[in-house]
Amino acid sequence: MSFFKRLKERVSRTTESVTRTFVSGLSKTSDSLVGAMDDLFRRSKIDEEMYEELEEILIGADVGVTTTMELTDRLRQEVKERKIKDPQELKLLLSEILSDLLRGDEGDLKMNLAQEGLSVLLFVGVNGVGKTTTIGKLAHKLREDGKKPLLAAGDTFRAGAIEQLETWGKRVGADVIKHQAGADPAAVIYDGIQAARSRKADVLLCDTAGRLQNKVNLMEELKKVHRVIRREVPDAPHEVLLVLDATTGQNAIQQAKTFREAVGVSGIILTKLDGTAKGGIVVAIRRELGIPIKWVGLGEKVEDLQPFDPDQFVHALFADSIREEEEQGE
Repeated sequence: MSFFKRLKERVSRTTESVTRTFVSGLSKTSDSLVGAMDDLFRRSKIDEEMYEELEEILIGADVGVTTTMELTDRLRQEVKERKIKDPQELKLLLSEILSDLLRGDEGDLKMNLAQEGLSVLLFVGVNGVGKTTTIGKLAHKLREDGKKPLLAAGDTFRAGAIEQLETWGKRVGADVIKHQAGADPAAVIYDGIQAARSRKADVLLCDTAGRLQNKVNLMEELKKVHRVIRREVPDAPHEVLLVLDATTGQNAIQQAKTFREAVGVSGIILTKLDGTAKGGIVVAIRRELGIPIKWVGLGEKVEDLQPFDPDQFVHALFADSIREEEEQGE
């Protein structure tokens, strides 16, 4: 059985709507990345020039130089060991290697929530990445799972941030704890924890500021928020979720390094994947940072925020190729 068939079988274990969301959300990357590979692999032979052009394609898709070198080195090795001569076979082989690189420890892809009592999720990230919107969408997911979420408006500096979170709170049926604009974010989060306990909420989702132009002040502020959470709930925050905008490419990796140094990051939420042809950033983040991607934004609708699934990701990239293989086998 080919890898494409095995991949299709693994993907079919989830709902068709999830598969459609991934395929639709990653269509720009698939058209750009796999489309370029299709042209490349139509050549008559596998040679060094082909590998060099493949490296250019991968780097152009924001896979990153380090990860690209790892991918092509493994491809060379597999081609040699399997004695592959036909360039058309490389796409199937590359999809297999990509899947292997992305999988890692699948346990770390799951959300870490407290077995009992209050779970505290701290959201960090620069302004404009979709942090507040993501909090709203995730609160909706938690309610669907039977949880009672509460939102804390800890971004007290950005104009409209508190009102935006309130709008999402009303939309998804979750209360919002807030102070006035310009208030101490740590005080807001403290009140959020007390309110969550008194209202018997299951999960507190904490919004924070993201004005990276005042990097030192921002990071000190986030450290203070982190200390307050840990003091009030000793095993919290259960997740520090960094929200990154996929359309910013390699800049997102630098942001991740900055936030990881300040407050530690347990997981990444990658937004706006549907808006870029450079979804290879997913692979770069996974390999270069070693931080699990827990959620991906594949569109504007609430249901377009999906738990990251390596199988669904690779399947979506190579969906047309998988369809072609099925049609040839009929």
